[in-house]
Amino acid sequence: IAHKAIAVNLSDLAAMGAEPAWISLSLSLPSIDESWIKAFSEKIHSLSHYFSFQLIGGDTVQGPLSITITAQGFIPEHNQITRSGANPGDWLLVTGSLGDAGVGLDILKNKIKVDNPENASYLKNRHCFPTPRVLAGTTLRRIATSCIDISDGLVQDLKQVILRSDVGALVHLDKLPISEAISANIDNVIDVITYAATAGDDYELLFTVPEEQRVHIETALASYDIRVTCIGQITGATGKIDLRFNEKPFEFESKKMGFEHFS
Repeated sequence: IAHKAIAVNLSDLAAMGAEPAWISLSLSLPSIDESWIKAFSEKIHSLSHYFSFQLIGGDTVQGPLSITITAQGFIPEHNQITRSGANPGDWLLVTGSLGDAGVGLDILKNKIKVDNPENASYLKNRHCFPTPRVLAGTTLRRIATSCIDISDGLVQDLKQVILRSDVGALVHLDKLPISEAISANIDNVIDVITYAATAGDDYELLFTVPEEQRVHIETALASYDIRVTCIGQITGATGKIDLRFNEKPFEFESKKMGFEHFS
């Protein structure tokens, strides 16, 4: 719980190209459980060393279990990445693999079964222990025209970019990066694509770069052993996401394309 509470907030900083500096923590607990608090605190301590941030304050009170994190960081002046800078012709890229966390959640909820224990463990960990792409985010500064972290699902979060940037997007669903843990255990390709495009909670970065910077950013991220995949392109069709599978128009059976905060 501590890892995910911290990681999802650092992911927001990563999507803006920021380096973590401080967090504040508001912790509400129904009762004192010393072993739980010890484990929770030790995880925050280890993450603070790994990502170089400090816990600078907050509050601890009695009440229903609730954890509220506010994360702050630094960006060089005029180097912040926003969701509003994508331009027609920019390439659409994503870090890592997609759908892992969604499959991991369904394993935990006993909705699906993965027989290979190593794959099952990997997928569950991708849900419980997401990796904020801080290094990728700082590498994208001065290069990416827009960026967002994938928390609500690829399609759902892409909507935020095209609406803010007043553009459209073409997405090749057959190009979505899928992990071996998924492809080896889920045979139905539509199920795989659905997880990758709509499940969310992977906290990978979805970003756009102009044509002249594509090779540069792919090379830069590869040098850090960060997988990056081009999945489409920004278009001038304002507000429209054109989904293609093997070059043919594609529609998901469900109209819900990811998590909606207010539905």
